[in-house]
Amino acid sequence: MKKNWHFFANPKVFLAFSKRWKPVFGISGLFLIIIGLYWGLFVAPADYQQGEYVRIMYLHVPFAWLGMVGYAALSICCASFLIWKHPLALLSAKAIAPIGAVFTALCLITGMIWGKPTWGTWWVWDARLTSMLLLIFLYFGFMLLEASFDNTEKGGKAASILALVGVANLPVIKFSVNWWNTLHQPASIMRFAKPAIDPSMLYPLLSAALGFTLLFVFLTLLRTETELFTMKQQRRQP
Repeated sequence: MKKNWHFFANPKVFLAFSKRWKPVFGISGLFLIIIGLYWGLFVAPADYQQGEYVRIMYLHVPFAWLGMVGYAALSICCASFLIWKHPLALLSAKAIAPIGAVFTALCLITGMIWGKPTWGTWWVWDARLTSMLLLIFLYFGFMLLEASFDNTEKGGKAASILALVGVANLPVIKFSVNWWNTLHQPASIMRFAKPAIDPSMLYPLLSAALGFTLLFVFLTLLRTETELFTMKQQRRQP
């Protein structure tokens, strides 16, 4: 695995891979998103307690998932940069950060829209909500710290250390609903027991989640290409 990971450190290999697979990820992602959202918004039944408001789940849950997965991918890239000096690792981390921040922001926004009719308020300092809010600050912190140094390597090291420290927030987000008594509902899909959600709602949710994940990969490849070309242009300047 380590050998394969370093194989993609070659910019030419990465660009060839990206050029070939980027359209596949993008088109298949959009297709699954359209199927999942249509299925969830117009075909799946309403919830017996939350009624039609439950349909925001088909956006909120994928956004939350990608906010967390994006940060995990960011931290892996940062670890590769610090440990192995992976040439494209920092560029990939820089590409992931704004995408992950946007998905986390969308998670918080859709969560507030969902929370108003469900809880009677837009926001509470709930453990899950607070840890997700911290996640977006970690994204912003990485971007600001990386850009605050004139020396790219020093900025990358400082931002990468912050990103790795922030990994401790991920299990807090995941297990906060189990560790504390919170307003946020417990896990319904990713848990040790079978999913506590009816298949009529589960399948469109999985379709939307997979679609947004593929779209995330597409955007990451696109932004990494942009970062790579920008770096090459800067090196050519006198």
